This record gives sequence, structure tokens and C-alpha cells, in this order.
Amino acid sequence: MGVLDYISELFSVAPSTGKKRKPMQTVEIKVKMDCDGCERRVRNSVVHMKGVKQVEVNRKQSKVTVTGYVDRNRVLKKVQSTGKRADFWPYIPYNLVAYPYVAQAYDKKAPSGYVKNSAQALPAPNSLDDKLTSLFSDENPNACSIM
Repeated sequence: MGVLDYISELFSVAPSTGKKRKPMQTVEIKVKMDCDGCERRVRNSVVHMKGVKQVEVNRKQSKVTVTGYVDRNRVLKKVQSTGKRADFWPYIPYNLVAYPYVAQAYDKKAPSGYVKNSAQALPAPNSLDDKLTSLFSDENPNACSIM
């Protein structure tokens, strides 16, 4: 809870019922959509939910993005109620991953520019690669003086 939230609750005129508002968030869901009818059914199922501000459907990537004051599990259940198989978006952008071609990260079904979000794709916290590359760097003041 932030300082501004605390102060605003102190000076609020309305009695506090103890019910907090859900935080604004973006929920990304992977849904297989084949036609315009599938896309329309998925969009209409989510658009009328309480707290939804924006819905984007990308049929080419099989992705639905819902923005608003919603619970991510409720959005997933609502999309699954259309009869479509839906999961949370399992991919992250290619440029955020240190090792994108690790067996667990690389996925042929992923949209272009994305790889699976897996622990093996991220570098270890004490990886030796970063230390070795900065050892002979011109920007490192403690670099080797032989060069």
C-alpha cells in the first residue's frame, strides 16, 4: 500500500467497506481462433465483464489481450466458457532472453519474435559469461592492463 493510498483513505468521505479495488492489469491469453466467428465469440465473452477497459484480439498470433481492473483467472475462465482451448500467454519477446535456442525455450509454434518463458533461457545470476566479456572491456576501469 502506497503513501498516497493511505492518505486518501484517511480523508475519504465514504465509509470504507474493506473491499479493495482490483489493480489495473493486462491479461494475455493464448486462444486458437480459426475464423471471424471465433474471434467475435471470444471478444464478446470478455468485453462485457465488469472492469474491462480494452480488449484486443490478434487472430494471427492467437492472442487475446484484456486490459482493465479484472482478475486474470476470471478472464481465463470466461474465454474457456466459449468452448475454445485457452491458456495464459506462455511467450516472451525474443530480445529479453539470453539463450533463446535452449531446448525448453525454443518453440516452433511460437509467433515470430517470441520464445517460451522458461528458467533455462535466462542466464544464471553468477554466470561466468558476463564476467569474461567485461574482463577485457575498454569501459571496465579494472580491466587487464596488458592490452
